[in-house]
Amino acid sequence: MEYTTLGDTGMTVSRICLGCMSFGTDREWMLEPEESKELIDRAIDLGINFFDTANVYSTGESEEILGDALEGYDRDSQVVATKVFGEMDPDNPNASGLSRKTIEQELDASLDRLGMDTIDLYQTHRWDYDTPVEETLRALDDAVRRGKVRYIGTSSMWAHQFADALHASDALGLERFATMQNHYNVLYREEEREMLPLCENEGIGVVPWSPLARGVATRPHGEIDSTTRGQTDKYLEQMSYLQGGGEEINERIQALADQKGVSMAQISLAWLLHKDWVDAPIVGTTSVEHLEDAVEALEIDLSESEMETLEEPYEPLPVAGHE
Repeated sequence: MEYTTLGDTGMTVSRICLGCMSFGTDREWMLEPEESKELIDRAIDLGINFFDTANVYSTGESEEILGDALEGYDRDSQVVATKVFGEMDPDNPNASGLSRKTIEQELDASLDRLGMDTIDLYQTHRWDYDTPVEETLRALDDAVRRGKVRYIGTSSMWAHQFADALHASDALGLERFATMQNHYNVLYREEEREMLPLCENEGIGVVPWSPLARGVATRPHGEIDSTTRGQTDKYLEQMSYLQGGGEEINERIQALADQKGVSMAQISLAWLLHKDWVDAPIVGTTSVEHLEDAVEALEIDLSESEMETLEEPYEPLPVAGHE
């Protein structure tokens, strides 16, 4: 395993973050608690110390499973991240969003499910258009001061919104967002226009979600529907991965993988790991074998010309992932 400092926090994390959305019973392809624990145990064996979940993943089940699985390990050696924003109770209008009330009650609920006193990285899952960002930042700042949260982070939004949030924190003397969890992979590179240069300039840690393009970057484009997730993932229909040169990129990933004797997933991850502004891609999986493959991607060296070969067909795509 390789490790890096997460942005300017000084906190050390593994270059692979284990995404925990696959833990729970919300969708057909997800894992039961025992299967999830096996995956978490293997991740720790492989040197992974960074885990990302959210309160909305299987409506809290993912947090419970992760907390239970980590109970037997040294808590100080693990970095646990979770998120707040999504709807947790359709009958409670204050169980979603980023108001002070929602943040405080959902933070306590997440801590309880995780079985922890402090969350290492507490992230806002999306931008809240109904709550002033100053209120959100003050509530998060208070959480840090109370010792319930160590660092705060955020996720997909427009670069101008992120810049406004950082400016507000600086102007008000509040805790600053330390990380950005955004949509970024070899088939979707719109973040390179504004968000990633902003993060680089501001010392923000970057932990991309969907580093394998919801599986589209892991198999030939004619086989996307060959898995349960490919057949049932409603969000896949909203993405334009195979447009704007996407099919050609997919074919070049396959050709390079064949040439090097590795998997398409490993080439796609290696491309992301070669990007200086990326700290740790969030890799979600339901298979120990695929997890091991992801870690092995750290050993793959891509030349400058190979990187250019993968990137050359790319064309602009519709922005996706902010909602």
